[in-house]
Amino acid sequence: MELKWLLYVTLLALGILAAQAHDMDEDSDADDVVDIEDDLDDGIEEVEESKSETSSPPPAPKVTYRPPVPTGEVYFAESFDKGTLDGWILSRAKKDDTDDEIAKYDGKWEVQDMKDTKLPGDKGLVLVTRAKHHAISSKLSKPFVFDTKPLIIQYEVNFQNGIECGGAYVKLLSKTPELNLDQFHDKTPYTIMFGPDKCGEDYKLHFIFRHKNPKTGKYEEKHAKRPDADLKSYFTDKKTHLYTLVLNPDNSFEILVDQTVVNSGNLLNDMSPPVNPPREIEDPNDQKPEDWDERPKIPDPDAVKPDDWDEDAPAKIADENAVKPEGWLDDEPEYVADPDAEKPEDWDEDMDGEWEAPQIANPKCEAAPGCGTWQRPMIDNPNYKGKWKPPMIDNVNYQGIWKPRKIPNPDFFEDLEPFKMTPFTAVGLELWSMTSDIFFDNFIICTERAVADDWANDGWGLKKAADGAAEPGVVGQMMAAAEERPWLWVVYILTVALPVFLVVLFCCSGKKQPSAAEYKKTDAPQPDVMDDEKEEEKDKGEKEEEEEEEGNEEKLGSASQEEEEEEEEDDRKRASEEEETVNRSPRNRKPRKD
Repeated sequence: MELKWLLYVTLLALGILAAQAHDMDEDSDADDVVDIEDDLDDGIEEVEESKSETSSPPPAPKVTYRPPVPTGEVYFAESFDKGTLDGWILSRAKKDDTDDEIAKYDGKWEVQDMKDTKLPGDKGLVLVTRAKHHAISSKLSKPFVFDTKPLIIQYEVNFQNGIECGGAYVKLLSKTPELNLDQFHDKTPYTIMFGPDKCGEDYKLHFIFRHKNPKTGKYEEKHAKRPDADLKSYFTDKKTHLYTLVLNPDNSFEILVDQTVVNSGNLLNDMSPPVNPPREIEDPNDQKPEDWDERPKIPDPDAVKPDDWDEDAPAKIADENAVKPEGWLDDEPEYVADPDAEKPEDWDEDMDGEWEAPQIANPKCEAAPGCGTWQRPMIDNPNYKGKWKPPMIDNVNYQGIWKPRKIPNPDFFEDLEPFKMTPFTAVGLELWSMTSDIFFDNFIICTERAVADDWANDGWGLKKAADGAAEPGVVGQMMAAAEERPWLWVVYILTVALPVFLVVLFCCSGKKQPSAAEYKKTDAPQPDVMDDEKEEEKDKGEKEEEEEEEGNEEKLGSASQEEEEEEEEDDRKRASEEEETVNRSPRNRKPRKD
């Protein structure tokens, strides 16, 4: 027990000392925060120049940024590394049906470095302001026409401050004679809308395309099904994520985040509402006949209420077997006027009426089982049956649930190639956000998957590598967490010390043997004496077994000797009898002489 308590006290002391040491270091650390980066840089330079043989850990590998360059034909590619908005047009439009104060698209856009960037020189487009309408767009190098090649659109988003309510989706603006990027607004026709959007706890990844009805010429939005993947982390982890839409001529599509498929489907089967309307629809002029019977069950018309059915019997009755408890105070009320209450000084009986003291529980009833008039408790009435109803039986006239008849759909059409959408000629961002500093980067629109992948590796892949190189190892992450939460030092110490404590406890703790002094106090034999006695008893038993075996062998030997002697005696007797028989035989007698 002394060892156990010693280990407990040691662990507790270590935890307290670690916490105190952390608190003592906070002041000195605060004074040196400004010069930490300079000191680290100087230290790294000295190590590189002198190449000293000290055992300091090597610095993290440095990732150098180079602007991505398309490796194939593209319709649009923008990395913003020139640091300007050249080629982009800010909208000066006003939003319809909105108050003038917020109708203007006056939200600010700037080209900036990302906060806490690990790649100096890597710039992006930043939505700077919050609670404003933002609209900006740029022309493609040439219009994209949907024919025999896929469409691939890809770009990066970083919600640097998280996101409360707002979107980061792009619109591919349709090629129309009326298109004016200077007046780009929410009603500007688009072909595809794609990207993340969030409000409240609803996390979305939009893929919407506008389909033209071949019969009416009107456009209707078609929404892709919601992905099964959990999208929350893409909005909350403050990391740069890569969004990719791949649309193929066979009408299939894929949506990827960070080069991982999160949603896929087919334009003919996985859009809502469907691209093609149904061939038949319900006749809007058809009406249900008046005699149509939709009742599967009806009350039995032949059923009769039993004579003993009492519909007036109450559901509850007084318990006739109940007895009033002894000590019940019938003459005492449950509540009495508070004797300590006093009429307020400003009480006006003309205005407020006659003053009455507030009621309180009667103190005499606290020790009694009850006060006031005693009443029998209510119990369920065994004779209660309620209102009688005839039983339900199958309706022989049941005709099923009525539905209007089907007629050919006058608006039916069949478009088996919805991939062939309206050509588009510009890309735009038209957004409202309650969060600022949304970072966009590395837009690309092309037709070859390899070109998009190379662009992603040179842009988003480089950011990912730089973030990975800058992230501390497991030990560094644990130390950083402990710096923010000092109580973790105790957890770390216990985590390391607990296995050691258990090993020591297992090895050192055992069944304690009584000392020789304790044996002297009693007549009980000590372990050595008990062992000697056991050995003597064992030896004695073995000797007895040996003697018994020898006795058995002697008995067996004497018995066999007696049998041999008896056999020899029998042989001698048989021999003498045979000899006597021979002598008596007439052949052996000598003849008499006359």
